[in-house]
Amino acid sequence: MTQPTDIRGEHLHTALSLAATGVPVLPLRAGKVPFGNCRTCTGNVCGGRPNMKAAGPCRCPGVCHAWAAATTDPDVLTSPAWATAWRRAAAVAYHPGGAGVTVVDLDDAAAVAWARASLPATRTVPTTRGEHWIYRGTMQGSNAVRPGVDIKSLMAYARWLGNGTGATAALPDAVRALSVKTPPTTSRAPQRLSGLLRGHGGECPHRTPTYLERGIAMAVQRITETRSAVHATVYRTFLAVLSTHGRCGCLTDTHVNRLFTAAQAKGETPRHCTDAWTNALTTLGL
Repeated sequence: MTQPTDIRGEHLHTALSLAATGVPVLPLRAGKVPFGNCRTCTGNVCGGRPNMKAAGPCRCPGVCHAWAAATTDPDVLTSPAWATAWRRAAAVAYHPGGAGVTVVDLDDAAAVAWARASLPATRTVPTTRGEHWIYRGTMQGSNAVRPGVDIKSLMAYARWLGNGTGATAALPDAVRALSVKTPPTTSRAPQRLSGLLRGHGGECPHRTPTYLERGIAMAVQRITETRSAVHATVYRTFLAVLSTHGRCGCLTDTHVNRLFTAAQAKGETPRHCTDAWTNALTTLGL
């Protein structure tokens, strides 16, 4: 394959290197946004690309449909139809889901602090204002799952900022829980807190009590600082706490009381707290 000289450049070189390792890539224009659809594809009148909600596939050879344009085909990447985009490109992006990974996009220092207290360590890539935490595995992408946190995986794109540091960990339940919608509340009588713990009583994997304490404190802070969708936030927070601490039996009534107290201070009833906790246990199979 001969690479046209007029589209050689740093971004294309990076894209070709990534594509050779199986990472689907696409160019981004200024502002970290994908190139707009061509006239034929405007408004998805073409039917869209495969795996998009609209019917397809689209036969457009250009850089259309945002993340769905991402490819590992070097002939497409160096084609005349992509040449103008590469000449104007401000960055390279990739489709995390297509590469088999999930990106937790932490947009500021507060979000990074939350991740360090709440999520398992994994490969980390510095960004302009925060960090990308990369996990092995895919899920549905979702924006604003908590303040300063987006999830980019399937049907999403992320800017390529380098390989980062650290080993890539498996996608944890705590990340999956962030995008889970609150299930309908169940009609059951309130239970005593001791009946809601259901710890498995196994060996606790947490090296020090500080890890658990910090996780509970961050969970309380998350509930306390929420300004909307309180019930959904409470449920997602309970789910995150249980996904990290619910299997080893280290949670006590005192910990759960702190979470319930924070939720009730935001207007949740004891029944709502009980239902959210029980539904989180059920979702995680605890």
